Amino acid sequence: MADTAPPGTRTDGVEGGVGLTALLVAAARAIETHRPDALARDIYAEHFVLGARASAHWPVRLDRAPGGDTSPLWGRFARYFGLRTRVLDDFLLRSVRSAGIRQVVLLGAGLDARAFRLDWPSDCVIFEIDRSGVLAFKHRVLDTLSAEPGARRVPIGTDLRADWAGALTATGFDATAPTAWLVEGLLFYLPHAAETALIDTVDRLSAPGSALAYEVKLEKDLMAYRDSPLYVSTRRQLGIDLLDLFSREPRPDSAARLRDRGWTASVHTPFDFTRRHGRGPLPEENDALAGNRWVFADRARPA
Repeated sequence: MADTAPPGTRTDGVEGGVGLTALLVAAARAIETHRPDALARDIYAEHFVLGARASAHWPVRLDRAPGGDTSPLWGRFARYFGLRTRVLDDFLLRSVRSAGIRQVVLLGAGLDARAFRLDWPSDCVIFEIDRSGVLAFKHRVLDTLSAEPGARRVPIGTDLRADWAGALTATGFDATAPTAWLVEGLLFYLPHAAETALIDTVDRLSAPGSALAYEVKLEKDLMAYRDSPLYVSTRRQLGIDLLDLFSREPRPDSAARLRDRGWTASVHTPFDFTRRHGRGPLPEENDALAGNRWVFADRARPA
């Protein structure tokens, strides 16, 4: 894959660029974990936040967050990530429990601790692909906690701009077996061609019975939301300018591309799941979440 990183995002660890957003999501998961009505619990998340110099001063509990639940950042945005975590947890557990999939691939795994915190069937294998610097930080933190995965875990330190498919197959991935793929919080940063290449590669490596979940943004003009409370608070409080990190190219219709290749695909707004679970963000004016979509796709087994 060609160099897909926007300017200013090419850093190998978690202390800058896109790596900082992994810490932001970890902080949100930590805050969600400590809510009495938590949709998802991640006991490792706060350790990632406190273990990095860039985020050691960030809140990991709502009562320590400036503005609390009224904060666009630590209230609404953190709720978004809590909801996303729950929905994608459910997708993966449904894939392995109901559909019988035993091979899971997390693309751009970041500080995702699902291999450690979810109740996996013992014969599952979980492949985590991300840059070596991100995985090295993740392992340092998890090692201090003596964390043990709930199934066989295979970390693959490679850039998604490189031959990640080759690295995946070289570590034992079986393209003839059904796979559950998760692409969480990644495609925002990739140019049009890179997203298309990634989706095509997933399609090529997916046996019948495979499932895929991913997240995209579909705004025609991202900059129209530059002064939204969510982007402004993230920029001012954390120094993370998400709009400088996101690709501003027109987005491909990856769901249609999958359907053309025989997948079924459904597209949802996060607000659909807020209504389903009774918790999470709802639409508001000048909403930076307005273009976010969660896509779920399945490749049917032969009749």
